[in-house]
Amino acid sequence: MCPAAAAPTRPVSPAEPVADGRAHWLRVARETADDLATDTVDREQAGKAPVDEVSRLRESGLLTLTPAGPGGGGADWDTAYAVVREISAADGAIGQLLGSHYFLSWSAQFFGDPETARRTVERSAAGQWCWGGGFAPQDPPLTLSRTSRGLVLGGRQSYPTGVLVADRLAVRAVREDTGEPLAVVVDPARRGVVVDAAGDTFGQRLAGGGSVELDAVPVGADDVLGSLSGDEDLVPRAALAAPVGRLFSVQLLLGMAEGVLAEVREYSRAGHRPWQPVPSAGAPDDPQVLTAYGELTVLARSASALCDQALDAVRRGLGRGEELTYDEYADVSALVSMAETAAARAAQESATRALDIVGPRSASARLGFDRFWRNARTHTLYEPVAHRLRDVGDYFLNGAHPPFVLPA
Repeated sequence: MCPAAAAPTRPVSPAEPVADGRAHWLRVARETADDLATDTVDREQAGKAPVDEVSRLRESGLLTLTPAGPGGGGADWDTAYAVVREISAADGAIGQLLGSHYFLSWSAQFFGDPETARRTVERSAAGQWCWGGGFAPQDPPLTLSRTSRGLVLGGRQSYPTGVLVADRLAVRAVREDTGEPLAVVVDPARRGVVVDAAGDTFGQRLAGGGSVELDAVPVGADDVLGSLSGDEDLVPRAALAAPVGRLFSVQLLLGMAEGVLAEVREYSRAGHRPWQPVPSAGAPDDPQVLTAYGELTVLARSASALCDQALDAVRRGLGRGEELTYDEYADVSALVSMAETAAARAAQESATRALDIVGPRSASARLGFDRFWRNARTHTLYEPVAHRLRDVGDYFLNGAHPPFVLPA
């Protein structure tokens, strides 16, 4: 569901069935988004670690919203996606942090055995843990070694999301003896873990990104969730982790696009014109401004419609369970890649052209309109559109299955 204030949002049919749990979480998300919106410009410009923001998420209960399972918040993936989109419209960095938290906190459902998954969800919900890190392959990788003391994890990695405020880190590590990539959970409070802030980022400053150095950090058997081998080694059900995780990126980008259009629309409705130093009476009637709003509304709604198709495909894939085939997985993955491309273009174009709609006053740091462009552009640097287009083209032309690419 899209933010109520945004012009380009998808209309919701009155006949659309909405479970009580979903309605509750969306109401909580809107209230939290409204709270974040009150000081988002000041917080973004200060660029501090999002400790206060995570406290707001924890107090609202949103950290415990996990797809229905033992100990979780009783929601589903659809609800988690909608919550991330709502939060992202108010604060893209916190939307990224929350979406990453949802994916990482439930990743054991894809990579671990049922008992490990159940235990992880229960402990996370009980402790209201915030998760950070990520499974995207990086060079050089973290190394998981077997010593006389047991398994230990070592190396240094940088992550765009969550590590500064995480109660648990979910990371990708390579077994020293076999080279197999594994999903590993790390308690950042353990001895040997050092987390540093990424102080030089120009966008998504509140996403809690930073570097993590691990010096012979002990890892228990329960901390190893499972394999992250390529799609030829993963069963289709486990491979769904990639499109499921990347669909959070789609929701984040759409939230950004809807958020900037909603905010700039209010600015225009207040009587501000691009080339007038003071507000003027009456509704905006500049043909160029109206055309820009029209084009951006079409762009955002088109991306939203493609996102809905991708969400339906993910839902069907999850519903297939162990019967999911590789061809069906490929269809889901390709459609999510299409949605990612459309959403990235909608976010970047909306954030860029919104500055033209506002005019010279958009250069004012006090108004903070530039944060939308900086946030959208920073996120898309980690998820390049060109790579997604190549995968979609190869799938369409040659029938090649899209690669197993987990979100950054």
